Amino acid sequence: MPYVIATYDVGEDRVDKAPKILKKYLTWVQNSVYEGDIAEGKLKQCEYELSEIIDAKCDSVYFYRLENRLNYRKGILGIERKTTANIL
Repeated sequence: MPYVIATYDVGEDRVDKAPKILKKYLTWVQNSVYEGDIAEGKLKQCEYELSEIIDAKCDSVYFYRLENRLNYRKGILGIERKTTANIL
């Protein structure tokens, strides 16, 4: 199961829809940033739902996949907005 970091930048009229979809699948960690373990099927479903609401000509959603979540480090400067229970 991959560990995914998702970021988004969408138009004002869609800015409330993207987080509603992402929070069903991942954990919110900062404005426009979500992360967590997610099964391939759930990731595909999340991508599909987002593709239905974004304008592909001006919006973007990035998915960073970490196949082995044991080999990365997360550094934070300043306050941590929300902790994730599934971070090592």
